[in-house]
Amino acid sequence: ESVIDRIFITGISPIMLDDLTSGFNIALNVTMDLSLNEMLGFTEEEVVKILEEVGIEEKENLINNLRELYDGYKFNKNAKTRVYNPDMVLYFLAQYKNTGGYPEYLIDDNVKTDYGRLNRLTMNEENRALLERIIKEEGIVAEIVTKFSFDRMYDEEYFVSLLFYMGLLTIKDSVYNVTKLTIPNYIIKTIFWEYFEKKLKEENNIKYETEEIAKATWEMAFQGDIKPFVEFISTNILNRLSNRDIVKFDEKYIKVILFSYLTISNVYRPISERETEGGYIDIYLERDIRIPDVKYEWLIELKYIKKSEKDKVDKIKEEGIKQLKRYRESRGLKERKDVKQALIIFIGKDEYQVIEV
Repeated sequence: ESVIDRIFITGISPIMLDDLTSGFNIALNVTMDLSLNEMLGFTEEEVVKILEEVGIEEKENLINNLRELYDGYKFNKNAKTRVYNPDMVLYFLAQYKNTGGYPEYLIDDNVKTDYGRLNRLTMNEENRALLERIIKEEGIVAEIVTKFSFDRMYDEEYFVSLLFYMGLLTIKDSVYNVTKLTIPNYIIKTIFWEYFEKKLKEENNIKYETEEIAKATWEMAFQGDIKPFVEFISTNILNRLSNRDIVKFDEKYIKVILFSYLTISNVYRPISERETEGGYIDIYLERDIRIPDVKYEWLIELKYIKKSEKDKVDKIKEEGIKQLKRYRESRGLKERKDVKQALIIFIGKDEYQVIEV
C-alpha cells in the first residue's frame, strides 16, 4: 500500500511541471480547468468581505481602485468571473491598514522582482520584438501551450504562454476558438512600461536626471503646462533613438514611451483609449490615487507623421482639435474645470507641435 494517495501542487511554472512529471505519466495539469478558475484568485465578493473583516469603511471607492489595479484575471475562456491577484490585494490591504492610506508602492517588491525574468526571456531578438508588440497592442491573439519543451522555448506560442502562466497576460475572450490574450490590469501595465523604459535607456544610451522628468510632470500637474514634458521627451528620448527604433515609429510606439516616463513620477495614472460619448481618448491622464491634490488632469490627442508628410500638419491639426472638442463635450467631462486638453503632433523624431484647446 502506497504512503501517498494523491498530490496537489500549486505555484510552479509549466516548465518545472513538465520536468517534475517526466518520471510518471499520471499527472494532470489543471491550471486552465473551468471549475478551478475562481480558486486561483479572489472574486470581487471575496475582496469586499475582506474589506469588511479588516474594518475598512470606504469600501465603494476603494473597491473601484482595487478593481483597476489588481483585477482582470481569467484562466479559462468559458469562465464567467474574473479574479483579483490575491498576493497584490493582501499586500495593498496590509499597507492600507497599517498607514490608514494608499501605500507608496502599489506592488510588493517580491512580486516585482519575480517579473525580472522578463529580461532573461527577451534576450533573443524575436521575443524582444514580440513583447514590444504586446505592449503596444496591450494584448495578442495566441493559443496557450499546456506542455513545454526546452528546445522550443523561443517559439512565439511558448513565449506568449509563459507570459500567461507568469500572470503578465490573461484571457480576454475567445471567438470561434481564436483566443485573445490581454494585459490584465494597470499594475501589470506599469511592469511592462518599466521594462520598456529600461530597455530603451540601455540600448540607446539615454541619460537624464530623474529630477528633470519629475519637474516636467509636476508643471503639467500643478501649473497646467504640458510643454516642458513634451520637450523632455523630444530632447532626451526621441532624439536619441536609433535608426532601428525609428523604423518602428508610430503613434502607439510613442504612446508607450509617454506612458513609460509618466509613471516614473507617480503623479498620473495614464489611461489609453478611454471611452467617451465623443469617441476614444488617445491618452487620458488621471490623477494618481496617492496624490489627490493634483490640480489638472489631461485629455491628449496624439499624432505622428514622418518628416516627408509635413505638408499634412494643418489638416491633422484641424482634425485633432475637433476630436478633443468632442471628447470635452462628453458627459462627466463637460463641466469640469480641472481637465485640460492638448493636441501633440510629433514630426519625425526631432520636431513637435503642442496645441492646447
